[in-house]
Amino acid sequence: MANGTHLQQSRAALTLLALGIVFGDIGTSPLYAVKETFAPGHGIALTTANILGGLSAIFWVLIVVVSLKYVLLVMRADNRGEGGIMALIALASSAVRERPDLRLFIVTLGLFGASLFYGEAVLTPAISVVSAVEGLEVGTSALRPYVLPVAVGILIALFLFQRRGTAVVGALFGPVCVLWFLALGAVGIWNIVQHPVVLEALDPRHAFGFVTGHGFASFVVLGAVLLAFTGAEALYADMGHFGRWPIRMAWFGLVLPGLVLNYFGQGALLIASPQAITNPFYLAFPSWALYPMVALATAATVIASQATISGAYSMTKQAIQLGFLPRMNVVHTSARQFGQIYIPAINWALLVLVVAAVVGFGNSSNLASAYGVAVTGTMTVTTILTFFVIRFGWGYPLVLCIFSSAFFFIIDVTFFSSALLKLMDGGWFPLALGVAMFALMMTWRRGREILFARLRSSTVPIEPFIESLFRDAPQRVPGSAVFLTATPDVAPHALLHNLYHNKVLHERVVFLTVAVKDVPWVPFDERVAVEPLGHHCYRVTIHFGFMNRPDVTQTLTELCPDHGLDFDLMQTSFFLSRERVIPAEGVAGGMALWRERLFATMQRNSGSAVEYFNIPTNRVIELGTQVEI
Repeated sequence: MANGTHLQQSRAALTLLALGIVFGDIGTSPLYAVKETFAPGHGIALTTANILGGLSAIFWVLIVVVSLKYVLLVMRADNRGEGGIMALIALASSAVRERPDLRLFIVTLGLFGASLFYGEAVLTPAISVVSAVEGLEVGTSALRPYVLPVAVGILIALFLFQRRGTAVVGALFGPVCVLWFLALGAVGIWNIVQHPVVLEALDPRHAFGFVTGHGFASFVVLGAVLLAFTGAEALYADMGHFGRWPIRMAWFGLVLPGLVLNYFGQGALLIASPQAITNPFYLAFPSWALYPMVALATAATVIASQATISGAYSMTKQAIQLGFLPRMNVVHTSARQFGQIYIPAINWALLVLVVAAVVGFGNSSNLASAYGVAVTGTMTVTTILTFFVIRFGWGYPLVLCIFSSAFFFIIDVTFFSSALLKLMDGGWFPLALGVAMFALMMTWRRGREILFARLRSSTVPIEPFIESLFRDAPQRVPGSAVFLTATPDVAPHALLHNLYHNKVLHERVVFLTVAVKDVPWVPFDERVAVEPLGHHCYRVTIHFGFMNRPDVTQTLTELCPDHGLDFDLMQTSFFLSRERVIPAEGVAGGMALWRERLFATMQRNSGSAVEYFNIPTNRVIELGTQVEI
């Protein structure tokens, strides 16, 4: 009984935390989704039948895309408890590991979907905060000139706060979001009671008529309806932090009812007062509640923005671990809670782009035009990757896999195509960001492959080298030498340079390789592999998951003694090779010259391996070499 009570309390606590982290984005969609769905520019009159049709479309999108696809299906495709598109790439590619052609397709497609997420990470803070602050001008038009400056000020403060970590305010996120969803539902009920006819929108025939009965305008308006489910990807991405059950309980228990009631409440208001289309969210509230709701909405949008920013940090870290981006400085902001990280380079890049988006687009309606491309693009990729998981990973029948995937794929592509109609109205912005990130990731991945191939071709296999080396053994000096190498089967360049210049060898030599597996976590008992090579030389491989912190020092001192290797850091020297890449045109197996120059720039500016792997800086000797690609 006690265990059951404790489990219930634990799930309740996780559900409250999930409310504050997972649902911020989709939870703030009522600020702009109804307004954009019924915008006069679509050419669909604000009649009762059309309002019922639009509300029905929003309702059934939430049921089919969010509830059925993400909450019930995609969240089953967890990679040892972790979710998100990077985890899904790893899961899908491991399911087809015996088929290199499919694996390449999955990784390439998955990286494009992940790249689009960065476009969403820019637009979510921009549209959320701007739409919240626009409530000021509902009260009085005199405040209109202050909307953008206030929004920009809030966003700058939010990004400046990132280096302090989110643990302090994280405890407030859940209660604020509970209050937010309760307020959404309460005002929705208040408006629905006045015009209960709006409940007819639960009939899916209204949705079908709305999306088919207005010719091309029906297709165009889908680009606004999709605003109701932006943020659905976060439900899957944050699954590793909370588990699927707390997220499901929060969604069905509070979030979905609050959203539906609020959307229907706004619809009831529009049936009574079509002129309220200027801002149906804020006008649905009584006048005395306007400014308190502006404050609450601003807090909710800051939470939504925080979740997206943290998601960008997490995805970047996973991409670095999996070899898709160069090393960056990753700051752990909490000593107690894993996953609380801050990446300065990503933070300042996002700040510049978010402020540029706010100033450039000017209002939430213009930002909404740009929003859908990134969201629906990532969702389409998720559907395709999930097919490979359920077919090749889970072994479900081909017909079932094709039918279920095709159902969601058609929905995703329809919304994506509608969003593309707004390409020239701002949709190019997140698409351009996504393409740029995709080019960076693919260039880094291909460049590393070429670099490692060049290094292997210019060195000798490690076993024959050691055998020949000790036929006329160099002088041995006390202590341990650890040579970090990404190519464990060949002699590291740092070792060759050390022998050539210093003509000595430490009494114990360790060739250390850090390998990242396609799983989020690697248990401690599976993390270290030691292979003796003779003459007190060892090949050591440390395995991390893409969610692990790659702490080499801790692993050597705490886990290697179990394998017969004790390390005294004061008697250990770490040798690192620093390759300087030289782009060269016409080299066989290379890339286009612009990509080689881009890779060389990324390589030159990548973060320090010493900081990234937590190696004592006073024990490091770095040796450089030039590599032509």
